[in-house]
Amino acid sequence: MNWTDKDKEYVWHPFTPQSGLREAINIVRGEGVYLFDENGKKYLDAISSWWVNLHGHSNPYIATKISEQLNKLEHSIFSGFTHPGAVELAERLIKHLPDNQKKIFYSDNGSTAVEVALKMVLQYWHNKDQSKTIFIAFENAYHGDTFGSMSVGARNVFNNAFENLLFEVKYISVPTNENFTEVKKQLSDFIKQGTVAGFIFEPLVQGAAGMVMYKEEHLEELISTCRENNVITIADEVMTGFGRTGKFFASDFLKNKPDIFCLSKGLTGGFMASGVTSCAGFIHDAYVSEDKTKTFFHGHSYTANALTCCAALASLDLLERKETQDQIEMITLSHSSFIKRLNSPRLKDVRMKGTIIAFELNTAEHTHYLNKAAPEITEFFLKKGIILRPLGNIFYIIPPYVITKTELEEIYSAIEEFLK
Repeated sequence: MNWTDKDKEYVWHPFTPQSGLREAINIVRGEGVYLFDENGKKYLDAISSWWVNLHGHSNPYIATKISEQLNKLEHSIFSGFTHPGAVELAERLIKHLPDNQKKIFYSDNGSTAVEVALKMVLQYWHNKDQSKTIFIAFENAYHGDTFGSMSVGARNVFNNAFENLLFEVKYISVPTNENFTEVKKQLSDFIKQGTVAGFIFEPLVQGAAGMVMYKEEHLEELISTCRENNVITIADEVMTGFGRTGKFFASDFLKNKPDIFCLSKGLTGGFMASGVTSCAGFIHDAYVSEDKTKTFFHGHSYTANALTCCAALASLDLLERKETQDQIEMITLSHSSFIKRLNSPRLKDVRMKGTIIAFELNTAEHTHYLNKAAPEITEFFLKKGIILRPLGNIFYIIPPYVITKTELEEIYSAIEEFLK
């Protein structure tokens, strides 16, 4: 059976132009940091398969836990019912989240985790009989592909076809040392209009924007301004959560904690689709009422699926081990050392935060997702047996935590060869 031909005939892949399609590589198994195609060729997964895989492919510990769960409970309705996995996971996540976080709401992916957060905020003000409907977000933000999450993202190639249907959002620049005074003024000016419901941000690292990074002290002040003016803050930690920035959550770098967290991707270690939205106690309190119209009427068929909760609990088990934390530190130190030895005129910028390192190429074309450098980057590294999916002229490493120094060096050496 020719799976590649059948794929081309029947399957529509995400974020993939439908003209001039390159044949999809048929992956048949995974082990550790590697994926293997039907011909036995192995690929080093340097981006954790879209940032989700924390502990390596087919991790035996997580696989065993899911297998055991399959014989107990695969799924049950979650309205009016519960199960031990959902309760335990909520309790353990709350212990890792800041002290202000009190409730966990389950969904099924990063976009819906954000969608839930936006609806929570809008209905919070509705339940308080206050007309606040405007969100503030960073320029070039990406928060997902549902309509609410698209609305708070940048207006770009991802959502041009839907722009007229998206709700109004005010955008502020990503803060730098040079522009921070102006950014604070932008935020304050929007808040003064009196209808701002919330401020949503990817803390410290904007993923799909090209791994754009900014300082925690700047975000601290913006959150503080929001708190002083009764604006709810939402941390989209879908990509930055679960150790990616060197701490458990990127918000752990902050003293001023966000009111709402959105989690997904690494939540289950890459095994199952799941999303979580956590909130501060005061937000949940606005829904506690004898007035049934103040109920949060939102849910998903697979809310708190027992298998996804099991996978997340197993992933947390591994994350909490000293060995994993040591690996995160090793990756961070290795990235730092690699940056010091890089010296190439092809590079416009190199930036890193924890286990995330990004390389921005000098190109004549303006930086964006459709930059013509992307196919060159992709094909070069695929020939080397390395998966590095670029964001236009920006490519990056976000490896599984089980990667070794030798495997990291293989990636670094290939990057040096590419830059020559």
